[in-house]
Amino acid sequence: MASHRRPKQPSRARVTVLTTAAAAAVAISAQAANAAPSEKPSKDEVKAKVDKLYEQAEQATEKYNGAKEKQQKLQKEISTVQDNVARGQEELNELRDGLGSMASAQYRSGGIDPSLQLFLSADPDDYLDKASTLDQLSGQQVEALEDIQDKQRELAQQRAEATEKLKDLAATREELGKKKEEVQGKLAEAQKLLNSLTAAEKAALAAEQERANRSSEERVDLGSTAPASGRAMAAFQAAQSKIGSPYVYGASGPSSFDCSGLTSWAFAQAGVSIPRTSQAQASAGTRIYSQSDLKVGDLVIFYGDQHHVGFYAGNGQVLHAPRTGTVVRYESIGNMPFQFGVRI
Repeated sequence: MASHRRPKQPSRARVTVLTTAAAAAVAISAQAANAAPSEKPSKDEVKAKVDKLYEQAEQATEKYNGAKEKQQKLQKEISTVQDNVARGQEELNELRDGLGSMASAQYRSGGIDPSLQLFLSADPDDYLDKASTLDQLSGQQVEALEDIQDKQRELAQQRAEATEKLKDLAATREELGKKKEEVQGKLAEAQKLLNSLTAAEKAALAAEQERANRSSEERVDLGSTAPASGRAMAAFQAAQSKIGSPYVYGASGPSSFDCSGLTSWAFAQAGVSIPRTSQAQASAGTRIYSQSDLKVGDLVIFYGDQHHVGFYAGNGQVLHAPRTGTVVRYESIGNMPFQFGVRI
């Protein structure tokens, strides 16, 4: 006969656990369904974040400019040293040829002096160490040998200098690449934020920027502040001629600029050479700590790390290349944290 056992009933504890778990799952699902979606940042919040990223990009840009300037300087120095080495090697070869001619003359007259044979060896320095007395040599031979020694030492020093500069150049190029990546990363992050805006928000931001850019092309009341000097005024006027030119990181004219690119280019037009970066320009002249003492053409340094520079334009205005997405324009000196002026 078939067995008619009753199926085993789940224990009360097991039922309780299952019921509790199911209830928790339902509650979590309900919370997830009812949870409010994360709020999208407003246009103003996005703008604030983008402005901060642009400031960070400019900080990296000035470091990039410094590395680029150092690279160019090293390349010139290395080229000079290498030219000196090449000329020195030619001179050394001529000195050795002279010793060879001396040896040939002695051979034709009956044989080479043993002392001359010795200093024609591969290492003239070794000869001097081994020669018991210099009176074994003629005065002409001593002079020729000492010239070779001096030239060899000079060449060894120049080759060592070139080697160190090449190492420094390689490190500078690596730093340059990293700073370029940092700038591009900040700009890409800023663009990603801007892309998250609606079409209407993008249009509103663009209109704000256009108003700021356009105001730079309109007549700005610069007052009657006297220029710092004739050269400073000439530099300022050169910068004025570039109003409306776009900001491009690493650019120093003539069609686009970053902040220190504009100031260094403008002073160059006035026949004055100043450093390329804002930090170096901050130490290029006499510092003016009171805004009331500023004159037209003075450089104006902003931010604690001195990563931004422009021209004082008079009447509380500066002429500068602000940041990515803008053009060379006038702005109030109060729009940025003023540190000091620099009178070139």
